[in-house]
Amino acid sequence: MAPKHDPDVWLFDLDNTLYPARCNLFAQIDVRIGRYISDWLKVDAEEARRVQKAYWRDHGTSMRGMMTLHGVDPTHYLDYVHDIDYSPVEANPALEASLKALPGRKIIFTAGDVPHAERVMERLGVAHHFEAIFDIAAGDYWPKPHKQIYDKLVTKHGVDPTRAAMADDIAVNLKPASDMGMRTVWIRTDESVKRAAELNLDHIHHQTDDLATWLADWVAQRSAKT
Repeated sequence: MAPKHDPDVWLFDLDNTLYPARCNLFAQIDVRIGRYISDWLKVDAEEARRVQKAYWRDHGTSMRGMMTLHGVDPTHYLDYVHDIDYSPVEANPALEASLKALPGRKIIFTAGDVPHAERVMERLGVAHHFEAIFDIAAGDYWPKPHKQIYDKLVTKHGVDPTRAAMADDIAVNLKPASDMGMRTVWIRTDESVKRAAELNLDHIHHQTDDLATWLADWVAQRSAKT
């Protein structure tokens, strides 16, 4: 059941949520992760790939595995893997208009780091709408959907979960938000739909494949009621 109150705080995932999945920035990041592991462990590309996927499976992220097992500095890791070409991300006037019309506070909640988020938002032309970025470092380098980072975010930014909404392309990342009382918006992509195939999606209140349009429709519906 969706929360009864309209949100006064909106939490937005970054990658494949605020910008479309077709930009495929992660393909570039994925290559950089493999190279980092290969260089650090002094193994070939095939072994690096095996390690990358094993650490992602066992530790939540490849970075967490490298930190835990090999003492990697997460800042060094993130600087390296985000050294990519951001030109596939284009300005999005529709998203800009929707965010401008959307009432309430807006916060980025990302598994990337602040510099990555800032570069993406600069490309999109929407940075001025967000009061804060809660990134992987703010969450002590634990990724979503670890419950403790949701608790840390709402405490740090004074968010009442029952008056908040969260948008993310990964359905499982919305489960802790829903459990806390947030409204949830699932951004469907080909990949996220495949990943959610075996999930119970009762925690999803809304879903869309176009965030800007969904937000505009949300604002219009609320305006019509007042």
